[in-house]
Amino acid sequence: MGLRTAQQYIDSVRDDRTVYYRGEKVADVTTHKVIGKAVTHACVDYLMAEDPATRELAVVQEDGDEYSRYYKIPASTDDLLQRSKLIEASTAMGKTLVPLVKEIGTDALFALHKVSRLVDQKYETEYLKRVQAFYRHCRDNDLTMSVAQTDVKGDRSAGPSNQAHPDYYTHIVERRADGIVVRGAKIHTSCTTNTNELIVLPTRALSEADADYAVAFAIPVNTPGVKLVASPYGGSAKTEFDAPLSAERKMMETITIFEDVFVPWERVFLAGEYDFAVAIALGFVEYHRFTAVSYKLPLVDALIGSALLMADINGISKAAHVREKLTWLISYAETLRALTEMAALRGKPDENGIYAPDPLTTNMAKYHFAHNYHEALQHVQDIAGGMLVTGPGVEDFSAPETGDLLRKYLGGKAGIDGEVRTRAMNMVSDLTTGDFGGYHAVLAIHAEGSLEAEKLMISRAYDSRRTLEYARQLAGL
Repeated sequence: MGLRTAQQYIDSVRDDRTVYYRGEKVADVTTHKVIGKAVTHACVDYLMAEDPATRELAVVQEDGDEYSRYYKIPASTDDLLQRSKLIEASTAMGKTLVPLVKEIGTDALFALHKVSRLVDQKYETEYLKRVQAFYRHCRDNDLTMSVAQTDVKGDRSAGPSNQAHPDYYTHIVERRADGIVVRGAKIHTSCTTNTNELIVLPTRALSEADADYAVAFAIPVNTPGVKLVASPYGGSAKTEFDAPLSAERKMMETITIFEDVFVPWERVFLAGEYDFAVAIALGFVEYHRFTAVSYKLPLVDALIGSALLMADINGISKAAHVREKLTWLISYAETLRALTEMAALRGKPDENGIYAPDPLTTNMAKYHFAHNYHEALQHVQDIAGGMLVTGPGVEDFSAPETGDLLRKYLGGKAGIDGEVRTRAMNMVSDLTTGDFGGYHAVLAIHAEGSLEAEKLMISRAYDSRRTLEYARQLAGL
């Protein structure tokens, strides 16, 4: 089929998928008052491929074929850099909200390419052939994908097979000649309401007793038995005046339930090989945290720009404490950018030439971003002022009794009236407070792995032998 238009993508998710929003079944996700915004937002990836200004970045031409750069299996550090630039550019076009309908799925596919080969070598399976066929299907039809990895987990102190409820982790309940049947639920599955395919991965290391939970597969989102319960967070009605970033943009999160879902063997990429569950989980994270730090770049740029804008409007740009906060914000953002670029430049290939970003630098970047994010919000909010949450509404500026008074009394430095200042405040408020700001803040801590997970990976990825040996030499040992 080749590259699709935005409208072709929209038409493709009108497929009778089972989605619930606030207890009601959604008839058409493209016209739903909340989920429809997520569909429109996801079009960014398709619009970039059509726009001459961004087409070279968004599209790969290879052997006479054209396809989305997201599907380019990294064969060099430059491929990783270009992928990062594309993710950054699409997120910037999305007003700090990443589309994530091709990014996350290809992260999973890259990991599956690498790990399935190893599973085949040990168990004489044919998983790699299946992964390659599914990859070509998605690439050649320009499909969107989401990833369900995080199980609901139940008792976090117990493993999958030791839970009071056996379905707290997604698992195989039946093996048939033509495929498997799975049951369970995954949580935090981004964009699943509006993607074509759903890739399911293990979430942790597993023991032999957990073999039925060692399962990876891909299915169309409208597969019978798949039920999506969409989160209503951030779904309240907004105006462009009050929420210029998020009024018309949304990323849906779902609890994804598998009620005895049949998966044909050609779509199964792991089925009981428990010793490779952690390799798939970590292989996905290796790519997805690089995606994460790439799409955080427009967000930290927006924080700096917001602080600069409000310092200027409020007439405090020359204050020493403001300059100090601005310097901190710049250092915070540019350190993240430098670490992200270095993660690509330090990338290494596996034995088959598939490059992955450097896990040490990637996790340092993610930890740096997440650990300092709330301090960044503090500095921006401090510079902006309390009107972030106490300002008037757009109706107040339209009312003859109050409009001119507000323009007069809420003004900033010379030339800035109250309506202009309020609009700027509302943008900063949307970014740093309320449901959209809260969404960003929680994602900073929990999305793509927690702070503890990143510290663990930093410790695991760092080769301490070199510095330990150096210390021994210095001590004469």
